[in-house]
Amino acid sequence: MRTGVIAKPVKSLLALVLAGLFASASNAAIFEDGEARRAILELRQRVDSMQAAQQKVADEHRQDTEQLRRILLDLQNQIEVLRVEQAKLRGQNEQLIRDVADLQRRQKDIAQGVDERLSKFEPVKVTLDGQEFQADPAEKRDFEAALAVFRSGKFAEANTAFASFVRQYPRSGYGPSARFWLGNAQYAQRDYKEAIGNFKQLLSDAPSHARAPEAALSIANCQLELKDNRAARKTLEDLVRVYPQSEAATAAKERLARLK
Repeated sequence: MRTGVIAKPVKSLLALVLAGLFASASNAAIFEDGEARRAILELRQRVDSMQAAQQKVADEHRQDTEQLRRILLDLQNQIEVLRVEQAKLRGQNEQLIRDVADLQRRQKDIAQGVDERLSKFEPVKVTLDGQEFQADPAEKRDFEAALAVFRSGKFAEANTAFASFVRQYPRSGYGPSARFWLGNAQYAQRDYKEAIGNFKQLLSDAPSHARAPEAALSIANCQLELKDNRAARKTLEDLVRVYPQSEAATAAKERLARLK
């Protein structure tokens, strides 16, 4: 409630009353001076009381308004604090998500690295010359490296590589094949006696190996190079008898025909 709204009716009422009292001399005569003064005082007291009540209402309204403003301001401050806290928590949550993702990525990289390191030591399945066996990755690598040297025509280096291989891996599934290529590298260097020793070792260790017929034929070739025709004939005859269906046996028959 506003003071001005109440004050205007009160003043208007007072003006009307005073106008009614003093409108004419005939009406003024009705009241005595004392009664007129009392009426005016009473009316003034009423007006003062109404103005005081109006002021009280205005003050209370102003106080309520100020209190409400303070409450709203306090709520606004609390909302701002909550907004800041929420933003802070959101930032912390996003950082936690990034940290978790980073840890998961590092864990995956570590696990992959461990798997890769372990795979370097885990045996692998190998199929060579019709034989299937397990071999260490390093063993497989060394054999393939030695064979690559032989195929490049570097027979002295191949000799060294295969000789090192059979010493380092005496129980390897590559053993018969390594002996075969070692003997061939030695044959290429005209080291026939050493070549015969490795070919015979192949036949002793793995007589059913796919390279065994070729090894027997190579022994005969070395014996022929050494001019030991009798030993070569015996080797060729044994080859035809033991491996009759092999291509090496066909070649052995041709050589036997020439030796007669």
